[in-house]
Amino acid sequence: MKTNNTTIKIVFFFVSCFVLSQTFSSCSKKIEFENSNVVPAARGDVSVKKDKNDNYNIKLEVSYLAEPERLQPPKKHYVVWLSSEQNQIPLNIGQIVGTSRLHVKFESVSSSKPKRIFITAEDDASTQYPSNYVVLETDKF
Repeated sequence: MKTNNTTIKIVFFFVSCFVLSQTFSSCSKKIEFENSNVVPAARGDVSVKKDKNDNYNIKLEVSYLAEPERLQPPKKHYVVWLSSEQNQIPLNIGQIVGTSRLHVKFESVSSSKPKRIFITAEDDASTQYPSNYVVLETDKF
């Protein structure tokens, strides 16, 4: 009888852990950037998580992203854009500051559910329309 109780407890523990891990992983969506023709060495991913206020927390991390001044033609800024079903025009959600260490992190919050995230190289970080100079982009979420 004692081994049955122990076995039941062990099975219950593992089932509970599995259910909890599935619950937490379903709250957050992580997607990798596609390979870049502009900066071929750049790699990164985006995590999107809905918070209790129905906003979307967006975190991205990029490695091997060259400084924008080293691009051809040279640019001054990297700008992160969000495409959503609510907005016809992509939203400028912020600027990535390149470092000589070639590794950057970026966080932002949006009330719009992201459909696609992409990064462009721009001369003006406050631009309201993305250029065609797309450095990294995700598939549709």
